[in-house]
Amino acid sequence: MGTLKQAELKALGARPFAHRGLHGGGIAENSLAAFRAAVAAGFGVELDVQLSRDGEAIVFHDDELDRLTEATGAVAERSAAELGRIRLRGSDEAIPTLTDALGVIAGAPLLIELKAPDRHVRPLCGAVARALAPYIGEVGVMSFNPEVARRFRGAGRLRGLIVSEQGKGKWRGRIERNLALWRARPDFLAYDIRDLPSDTAALARFGGKAVYTWTVRTTEERARAAEHADQIIFEAMPA
Repeated sequence: MGTLKQAELKALGARPFAHRGLHGGGIAENSLAAFRAAVAAGFGVELDVQLSRDGEAIVFHDDELDRLTEATGAVAERSAAELGRIRLRGSDEAIPTLTDALGVIAGAPLLIELKAPDRHVRPLCGAVARALAPYIGEVGVMSFNPEVARRFRGAGRLRGLIVSEQGKGKWRGRIERNLALWRARPDFLAYDIRDLPSDTAALARFGGKAVYTWTVRTTEERARAAEHADQIIFEAMPA
């Protein structure tokens, strides 16, 4: 990995990332208020994006609206304008677009998780790329789906693969991870804290890739992350 790419990874991982922004206490996850709070506290931001019916990148974690709003149904069945009128549960804020979020984050280190469950990733990747085109700041795009990193190859953005070893057999899991790594050729991994230490993560770091770990919630997890990862994606900042 080149010196320039190493410098970019160091800058991206310079601060802990607030998982879906700093939320709680009346601030909804993946809301503009959560992103403002994270930036004001000096943290980076991690957020999730889905694709609206009309092809815009929308900041929202779940496929369905039910858990996080008073509305029901699939995010993908609504237009960006319709989603922008839906209030996040327990909040005065509506569901933001990625463009809205980028205006608030304004250059803080940013991880964007693309929620892309199948091989048809081109529309969502295209929407994210369009939103990012004018953005100046350290940003990494990532997904469990290796096709996302593959699609962003050559786009001038840091690319990550999200990895969890949970619920998979030893050999099946290893084969799947190796295939995903070969397909994605990522610059960094976002690794499940429950799996650290991990041979896969250790080999990635040895090869010059950054390893960020999610979702860190306890002091013990923070200590483990300090030994086996380069930065944390946290939800409740350990003391």
